[in-house]
Amino acid sequence: MAVPKKKKSKSKRNHRHAVWKGKAALAAQKAISLGKSVLTGKAQGFVYPIEEEEEEE
Repeated sequence: MAVPKKKKSKSKRNHRHAVWKGKAALAAQKAISLGKSVLTGKAQGFVYPIEEEEEEE
């Protein structure tokens, strides 16, 4: 089993966690923005298929 040769400092660990959480926060913000634009109908560059009801005779 692989083990690190030396202990990583707390600052490097904290920086790594901050970067990871920052990416997650940015992705969540983009998802909320996209969701809001889809609901208002102002979405640009995103194809949202609207199912049309077919009339059966």
